[in-house]
Amino acid sequence: MPDNTDNIIKPDVAVTLHGLFLERIKRTPDNVAYRYFDMQQETWESLTWAQMRDHVARWQAALLSENLAAGDRVAIMLRNCPQWVMFEQAAMSLGLVVVPLYVVDRPDNVAYIINNAEVKVLLFENGEQWQALSTVREQLGCVQRFVSLRKVVGNDEPRLQCADEWLPAQAALQPERARNRDELATIMYTSGTTGKPKGVMLSHHNIVYNAYAGLLTFPVNTEDTMLSFLPLSHAFERTAGYYMSMMAGAAVAYARSIPLLADDLKIIRPTILVSVPRIYERIYAAIHAKLDEAPPLRHKLFTLAVDVGWDVFEHQQGRSAWHPKLLLWPLLKKLVADKVMDRLGGRLRLSISGGAALPPKVSRLFIALGLPLVQGYGMTETSPVVSVNRVNHNYPSTVGQPLEGIEVRIGEQNALLVRGPCNMLGYWNNSEATAAIMDKDGWLNTGDTASISASGHISITGRLKEIIVMSNGEKVPPADMEAAILRDPLFEQVMVHGEGHPYLVVLAVLNAENWQRFAQEVGVRADMPESLRDTRVEQQVLRRIAEQITEFPGYAKVRRVLLLTEPWSIENGLLTPTLKIKRAPVVARFATEIEQLYQGH
Repeated sequence: MPDNTDNIIKPDVAVTLHGLFLERIKRTPDNVAYRYFDMQQETWESLTWAQMRDHVARWQAALLSENLAAGDRVAIMLRNCPQWVMFEQAAMSLGLVVVPLYVVDRPDNVAYIINNAEVKVLLFENGEQWQALSTVREQLGCVQRFVSLRKVVGNDEPRLQCADEWLPAQAALQPERARNRDELATIMYTSGTTGKPKGVMLSHHNIVYNAYAGLLTFPVNTEDTMLSFLPLSHAFERTAGYYMSMMAGAAVAYARSIPLLADDLKIIRPTILVSVPRIYERIYAAIHAKLDEAPPLRHKLFTLAVDVGWDVFEHQQGRSAWHPKLLLWPLLKKLVADKVMDRLGGRLRLSISGGAALPPKVSRLFIALGLPLVQGYGMTETSPVVSVNRVNHNYPSTVGQPLEGIEVRIGEQNALLVRGPCNMLGYWNNSEATAAIMDKDGWLNTGDTASISASGHISITGRLKEIIVMSNGEKVPPADMEAAILRDPLFEQVMVHGEGHPYLVVLAVLNAENWQRFAQEVGVRADMPESLRDTRVEQQVLRRIAEQITEFPGYAKVRRVLLLTEPWSIENGLLTPTLKIKRAPVVARFATEIEQLYQGH
């Protein structure tokens, strides 16, 4: 374990999340805290910790003018930006409870959360968001103040103010109202794939301890820069990309958008990256798309670099003996690996993947090319990190070892149970759901099945509830099968279905570019809707699916497939804000088509 403790603010010094902010200002007032892109000036700008304090003072004064009581809830619906931090730190200084909302969430879902938490103040970004909120405005009676970062044209709502009018020109930061580490700090709503979202209650200590324990696993310091692009309303980004960096004194640069991420990586040149697998998968797919068009010699060189690079990694981990072919690595690194790393900015010394399983082929490629990529595991209910691999003790097929102070064990049905200082206080106004997930001894049932090796490394093996029980009694884990099918670049999104049926079917959203190529090979027109139902197309697709699921039992056979070109999204109600498939709504949307897949069989 690296000795990183001198560099970071310890939990007993910070006490609260606002206390953490104040201590960081005290230690490094003139260091850059945040970098962001100013849309008006079209330039990258910086804010120091001292400047952040002055801004937070203004937000604090504005919130004070609303006469809120400690414990009242306020909500943030902004993309990642310094104002997100300013508003939250001001709120926490006054003992208010922060409710983060996803910018891309549907208005009816936002209204449900606002009402469930009885939010008093809502901060959002612009007129476009206000337009969406207007469709549910009559449901937002509990909100006494709406604040928009940008001016809303044609405003007829007396509760709405532009931030420029709401904030005083200047103010002095008032002392923190109270410093109780066990007080409720935030309610984070989990975007369940079924039912209404549940509000996860996290205390200051839940999160402060999680950030601290995370930093004990890898060294982060004041020289580091993190690129932040996962939404701050996601527990993983909030703890790892906001509080951890504040605790260690690293600078955070806010990416402009996911489409511009490739450019931002080259501009910011981060040293640390916190991401979900989808980003690595996109880069992986782009690399292989280029390789498919490259001359055979370049393809062979790349494959050799990955094979040798992986052997170098295994040797460095102490898991394999030295071999003469490792002498090729300096040349292969220069010709192949460095070029890929340069696309990621060329300075990354740590990359963390979490939020979902990272496909082995993807982690193998990046690790082999020299990216120190470690996979972790957690959930909102655990603040969120439970475990992570260490750079020098990295088993990429696992989600690593538990953080210091966190206990794990395997319970009934191989469920992974977690206990420790990061477990939530419970679900907001939902004691029944709290009792269902946490027992009287403090063990939280993650709902994931797992195994734990002798070295303490955790392997996630599936989900307890996501099991398809077919009419013949056979059981199939759909998530594992979907991950396998997605190895084929023809598919963008897939869902396996078969509950109560004699065989499995797959609903698949096709990758637009690869569908064009595939249709040409089969001899159909990609732009004709009937091509999706062509028997030749279906037979070829089923063959490709079968190739990917050979490791599954024989009864787990896919007999029919429904091909689609319109992606499932948050907007059309088929994905959660964390991009998980909403199985029931997908089944409901395509009920007629699914029924036809089972007819005559």
